[in-house]
Amino acid sequence: MNNNIFKDLGFKVFRSGNPIFFYIGLNVILFLIPAIIGIFVFLSGSSISFNTWLFEYVGLPASISKLPERFYTFFTYMFFHAGILHILFNMLGLYWFGNIFMNFLKGRQFHFVYLAGGIFGGLFAVAFLNLFPVFSGGLFNVNIIGASAAVMAIIVAAATLVPNYTILLFLFGEVKIKWIAIVYFVLDFLAIGSTNAGGSLAHIGGALLGFAYIKMLQNGADWSKIFQKKPKLRVVKNEQPIKKPTFKGVSQNEIDEILDKISKSGYDKLTATEKEKLFKASKD
Repeated sequence: MNNNIFKDLGFKVFRSGNPIFFYIGLNVILFLIPAIIGIFVFLSGSSISFNTWLFEYVGLPASISKLPERFYTFFTYMFFHAGILHILFNMLGLYWFGNIFMNFLKGRQFHFVYLAGGIFGGLFAVAFLNLFPVFSGGLFNVNIIGASAAVMAIIVAAATLVPNYTILLFLFGEVKIKWIAIVYFVLDFLAIGSTNAGGSLAHIGGALLGFAYIKMLQNGADWSKIFQKKPKLRVVKNEQPIKKPTFKGVSQNEIDEILDKISKSGYDKLTATEKEKLFKASKD
């Protein structure tokens, strides 16, 4: 029974091809392993906090002087979290808004927005912290940790693509996702003066990347094509044409044409019929 559960989880995370499950699974694994090790270090009576030691090497240092030897942390910092609530809210946001994102765009585009949002968010935070003298006094021991910038990129990208898409929130009822994204952004802006200024700035950087990506996509420029594999040419003889799968009466060819149109012109340029077809396919 337990083996089947682990096999199912392993398939969803690493073999299903769903980027939402992949990033949630990766973040959870990289949270649990240090947490378990940290418990044993604590029980050993060591005075050293394992997480504090780990974050020094995988967290993004706010001090520019540390970056030459910690350059890789622009990538690693977005996969580690400081506590259970930190990872819980990030992964919930990634799941909810990631599914909206994937209803209209491709996995390749998800990967790009997530990774680019995290990297740009880190760059934005470090640049901002070092640009303004008010932060200069205490940067040497500050490390930025968490997937929030990458998650914010997904949230804002989804809200920019389909701003009037509504979700049901407890106590609030149906809310358009553009308002959720705006509230998140405003709260992060107001938190620049808090003790977690680096984290808030990273969120803002991720949000800007998500917004810029969708605006460029709507203008016909898909930055995620850097991840696109070039098809290999091959000669095919005497083969029967392969029948494309259908999704509730919508053929794969039609879905591909609609997705290409979104990449070139944006979701808002779709006709009502095309939007209906895309909606049907996403519910299959």
